[in-house]
Amino acid sequence: MKKKFGREDSKSAKAAKLKKVEQESKTIEEFVQEFRRIARKSKYKEKILVKKLKKRINKVIRRKLMETEQSLRSIEQ
Repeated sequence: MKKKFGREDSKSAKAAKLKKVEQESKTIEEFVQEFRRIARKSKYKEKILVKKLKKRINKVIRRKLMETEQSLRSIEQ
């Protein structure tokens, strides 16, 4: 099965996990740490990861980020 369908830790599996991860009740630090761990082996470039991260954080933080003068360009920001 693993030879035919690949391992669960494959790039596509990591990409699928990125679509499911949500901040929910986690702090932003906890969420970003989890997001980075999953993103590390995904096939996405930094720019795409930042877009995905923005979609997954809670609405209040997302709104605050949109109100700032400086746009979020990296996960570290």
